[in-house]
Amino acid sequence: MKASTTNHCKPTAVVRDQRFLDHITEEGHPENAGRLAAVYEMLDTGNLQNQLLFLEPREADRENLIRVHAPLYVDKIAATALREFCRLTPDTTTSPGSYLAARLAAGGTIGAIEAVHAGSARNAFVIARPPGHHAENSKAMGYCLFNNIAVGAAYAVEELGYRRVLIVDWDLHHGNGTQHIFEADDKILFFSIHQHPLFPGTGLFTDVGLGRGEGYTCNIPLSRGYGDAEYLFLFENALHPMAAEFKPELILVSAGFDTYHADPLGGMAISRKGFADLTRSLLAVAERLCHGKIVFALEGGYHHKGLPVCIQAVLQEMLNPDGNPVEIDQGRLHRKKANYALKRCHLVHRGFWKCFQEVSYG
Repeated sequence: MKASTTNHCKPTAVVRDQRFLDHITEEGHPENAGRLAAVYEMLDTGNLQNQLLFLEPREADRENLIRVHAPLYVDKIAATALREFCRLTPDTTTSPGSYLAARLAAGGTIGAIEAVHAGSARNAFVIARPPGHHAENSKAMGYCLFNNIAVGAAYAVEELGYRRVLIVDWDLHHGNGTQHIFEADDKILFFSIHQHPLFPGTGLFTDVGLGRGEGYTCNIPLSRGYGDAEYLFLFENALHPMAAEFKPELILVSAGFDTYHADPLGGMAISRKGFADLTRSLLAVAERLCHGKIVFALEGGYHHKGLPVCIQAVLQEMLNPDGNPVEIDQGRLHRKKANYALKRCHLVHRGFWKCFQEVSYG
């Protein structure tokens, strides 16, 4: 299905703000201001600047934050604004500007969702930090303070009236915080594809949700070395059927780029083209199922030269969504590895999803 003419004429929105660079981490820390500075330089000097609608984020207010975080935890992060340095976990620290940056990152995600919901933007990308998908209800974790994508999803449900929201997490690391926040919620379908074993150690095939949300968490943990063709194969054969059955009204993407083949923290083999293909795959789902409503939010990605190149590839796809499927490179597809992961997914979820009850493997 191709995008409608009306939707195609709308801009792609990008949330950016220099204040995201005021979250200062320790020297040598992978999640540092330089990664975002490199992306902003690409936006300012490349050929995309005049094609994008830039949105200034507003701060997420307390009501928005406590939908997914405990009030005492929000107060704990707020208190760091008065301190020069605070270590929350061995790898998660704050500076005086961190609390504001975190509120802006969460609020920027809300603003991007509002723009897509209102129709002032076709789709949107929140290019912010600190990242969010590891942040739990009551705990900072993995460089994350507030769970930006969860704050946005909860806002979409509670304030905008969405009944079904799909969250796709393609970061190298499992989005433990997002999973745990929504694991008992049948309004949110959480789909995560990630490297395992790796931090934080969660996200097994058998983690499927709890109670009313059982079946609405889908994890695909992968060993090292999966590349473009395998990821796209799993999107097309696991995510697409689930999404078609779930019928999301909005798609949110925790877009981490630490699966890039040269990322210093990763062991995956995704290329610039691979990220473009995954984006096109998700855009096709969005066009087919929810009128193109999709918002990406930056998570990881620690190769300072690779990150802007990969984000540029994603934005180029977002600017020109045609709804057409992307072809899997069969010559590069390691079918045995891909089929192993797909079969595990199907076996775990066939009791929850009709689309997996009768499947065949090529």
